[in-house]
Amino acid sequence: MPAQTDDTTILRFPVLIGDIGGTNARFAILVDAYAEPKEFPIVQTADFATIDEAIQTAILDKTSVMPLSTVLAVAGPVDGDEIELTNCNWVVKPRQMFETLGLEEVVVLNDFEAQALAVVALGPEHLEKIGGGEPEPTAGRVVLGPGTGLGVAGLVHSRHTWIPVPGEGGHVDIGPRTERDLAVFPHIERIEGRVSAEQMLCGRGLVNLYRAVAAADGRPTSFTTPAEITSAALAQSDAMAQEALDIFVTCLGRLAGDLALVFMSRGGVFLTGGIAQKIIPALKNGLFREAFEDKAPHGELMQQMPVYVITHPLAALTGLAAYARTPALFGVETDGRRWVKG
Repeated sequence: MPAQTDDTTILRFPVLIGDIGGTNARFAILVDAYAEPKEFPIVQTADFATIDEAIQTAILDKTSVMPLSTVLAVAGPVDGDEIELTNCNWVVKPRQMFETLGLEEVVVLNDFEAQALAVVALGPEHLEKIGGGEPEPTAGRVVLGPGTGLGVAGLVHSRHTWIPVPGEGGHVDIGPRTERDLAVFPHIERIEGRVSAEQMLCGRGLVNLYRAVAAADGRPTSFTTPAEITSAALAQSDAMAQEALDIFVTCLGRLAGDLALVFMSRGGVFLTGGIAQKIIPALKNGLFREAFEDKAPHGELMQQMPVYVITHPLAALTGLAAYARTPALFGVETDGRRWVKG
């Protein structure tokens, strides 16, 4: 069983921090609590059979600094001694890392828990506002991000501590609202009979939407990748790509508004990840904000809630670094998610 403790985790430096997504893995090393993170080139998860191999080859073989601890944020639920990622074949085995990587302590968090930590670690220069009023400093917050999958986490403040609330909110049901939705949604690829938010609001989800728009109109498709669809939509060179992206931002607005109500996010809703950063013009065209605020009888409340796009390219690492330096400032539950050698 993982080590459990009632005390605040105090990590031994140097600390390796890692943000492990379905497609990319990003790593840095903190030499001490005051140093800036030493960042390494982004790792493609498909290039390595295991996470241990990736860390050894891409990180440890490239530095003389040998970490004693690691804090990893992974795209998937953390449960047990072998942690499977949702959209990647890697399996995190903390006890094995003691032997293969020479670590003495391993903490594993959800990847969007790290994104939630980043929300209070980033400055305004890394935020692009998408409407709404001013945030309340200690009010609830929500972070969500379409990427390889769809990550969601909450952030609440209690007793002078920021507490991230991890979950699998990207897998909630999502349904049609308009007549056009009713024509398009039946063509969206399902998983065991259901359309979850992640089936629409991620990279492959945008492709699903584009194909569904084409199928609804009986037209052939021209694009096969999210990047092609996004580029054509933003350039206004393809009507089907434009509609697919419009549906994407509208449904993202609906879901973001739902989550904002759940967490009463007067502190803001934060969109993160590469897709959100690339489609900022589409997020500002009015469809996202209209869908976000369309929550009768709470429309007036929603109008005041600010939404931001996080523009920092390594936001999760920023959040993990803040936690590694001063764990006591964050209410991160480590029971069942912390392993100590010995």
